[in-house]
Amino acid sequence: MLAAMTEFDPRLLAADTTDDDEVTLERSLRPRSLAEYVGQKDVKANLTVLLEAARRREEAADHILLHGPPGLGKTTLATIVARELDVNIRYASGPAIERPGDLAAILTSLEPRDVLFIDEVHRLGRAVEEILYPAMEEFALDVMIGKGPSARSLRLTLKPFTIVGATTRAGRISSPLRDRFGATYRLDFYETDDLAAIARRTARILGIDLTPEAAQMLAARGRATPRVVNRLVKRARDYAEVHRDGRVDEAAVAEAMTALDIDSAGLDATDRRLLDTVFRKFGGGPVGVAALAAVLAEEVETVEDVYEPYLLRAGFLERTPQGRIATDAAYAHLTALGGDVPPPRRPAPQGSLWTATPPDGVREAGADAAG
Repeated sequence: MLAAMTEFDPRLLAADTTDDDEVTLERSLRPRSLAEYVGQKDVKANLTVLLEAARRREEAADHILLHGPPGLGKTTLATIVARELDVNIRYASGPAIERPGDLAAILTSLEPRDVLFIDEVHRLGRAVEEILYPAMEEFALDVMIGKGPSARSLRLTLKPFTIVGATTRAGRISSPLRDRFGATYRLDFYETDDLAAIARRTARILGIDLTPEAAQMLAARGRATPRVVNRLVKRARDYAEVHRDGRVDEAAVAEAMTALDIDSAGLDATDRRLLDTVFRKFGGGPVGVAALAAVLAEEVETVEDVYEPYLLRAGFLERTPQGRIATDAAYAHLTALGGDVPPPRRPAPQGSLWTATPPDGVREAGADAAG
């Protein structure tokens, strides 16, 4: 098995996990306008038109649905929407709105054109969704008064507002709710150059002496996610202040990442353990996600939402109808790090990336790098 170089904090590269201090600091790093927002060019362009049109008409903007992996800026964009419209924003989450009355209390407190941000909108309960439909379409709230045969419905008129919903699992949003969003945008993983720009911006805000080369190194290890890059910038700063002269250059970043057990591709010990498990326990795949999660002692949703997205994007894992397959690139990467990774033990299904044994080039690349 691959040995960890140091005790690793599994939260560091988790894009959807933050403690209170991290949340407070992260908010201070968030851009305050679309002009400051780095990346997501198509989303920015479309949002600019939508918001400018709403401003000119002095109307509430259409409801907006933002979906994509965690850490890509959905909450930041919702806050920017409110600032661009010069209105207030209320924050809520799907699991926290348990009863229709909870949603009614929020909606009736909104001022004209205000923004209501609902995180994890796919986790709204069915009863809450039923109340939300007329609110989104007609700015009206249907309230039931009384019970039994004497119950009657009362319709309350709401002030026009905009809902910005965010989700990492767009497929779990019911069709009636999804159809009521006037604009739907997917946030994609970031390119390295954009992440380097974010790292430099973060360094300026925090007063860190970060060289352009070091910013590029951090971006390459940032898992294509701004939230992760910001954390790595702070950890590199800490290391440079304790072990060096405080300047974050290439050498400081290399030493800090080695201490944190983060490799050149941005994989941590958990990522490498997942890939190693696919090779060692399942002959390189295919393996069902439930079986993989059981061996890793993780929930299926954790594997699908936390680990897989970046491994798929990086080309280290492949989803097939038969299950997950670790790719040639994963084999080369693990062997290059010195891991004693066994080759696939059986032929993969027709059309997959693997043959019965790894390609000679992969073997040679891994052996050379390991040596």
